[in-house]
Amino acid sequence: MVILQVEKVNKCFGELVAIKNVSFEVEKGEIFGIAGPNGAGKTTLFNLISGMLRGSGNIIFDNLNISILRPDQVCHRGIARIFQIPVAFPTLTVFRNVEVGAHFGMQGTQRKKENINEVINFVGLQGKESVVVAGIDLFSKKLTMLAAALATKPKLLLLDEPIGGLSPVESRQFVELVRKINKELGVTIIVIEHLMKVLTEICHRLMILHYGEKICIGPPKEVVEDSKVREIYLA
Repeated sequence: MVILQVEKVNKCFGELVAIKNVSFEVEKGEIFGIAGPNGAGKTTLFNLISGMLRGSGNIIFDNLNISILRPDQVCHRGIARIFQIPVAFPTLTVFRNVEVGAHFGMQGTQRKKENINEVINFVGLQGKESVVVAGIDLFSKKLTMLAAALATKPKLLLLDEPIGGLSPVESRQFVELVRKINKELGVTIIVIEHLMKVLTEICHRLMILHYGEKICIGPPKEVVEDSKVREIYLA
């Protein structure tokens, strides 16, 4: 079952073509990877899906065209996102940061506090609930941002280079957490990542972008053997 359809999407910044006629589908329950050289248009594509930018073409999520929706409306439909550089409220505690996500995403529910604690425990932040975010390490900040996103109860989670800046041990822990989110929570995931080894390990399918164009899509092992991919990205 397809949960996301991107149909002939384009985005230009003046004369710069950031996304050119990109189309692809994401199946419900899969981990879908996106890779490509710097400037390939990966984050721009995330900005289009999450409503932060407007382009041409259609983006269909859960049978609804979300191309013209605002970011808050996109989130309420079930799409959450985390950024490469952690975005959090530095003067608030871990609990309060996650509470923002729960309050924003779970409109009309009475289980917000229970949900917050469940999410904090799920990502491994138990014991840090009362710590101010400005005083925690990068890994914990990323986990806080992830927890806030999960507290919105998303159907689709967008991860933009989530392991950037982490140590090898932390990177491994984050990758295992991504698998856990997908398997145990049933959340569909799209992940942008430069480390091809990570993508080939966790993704069901992988798409390569180059100068805003889709050049290859398929199972990771097939994609990394593609001659054009090897020429522009893996050489």
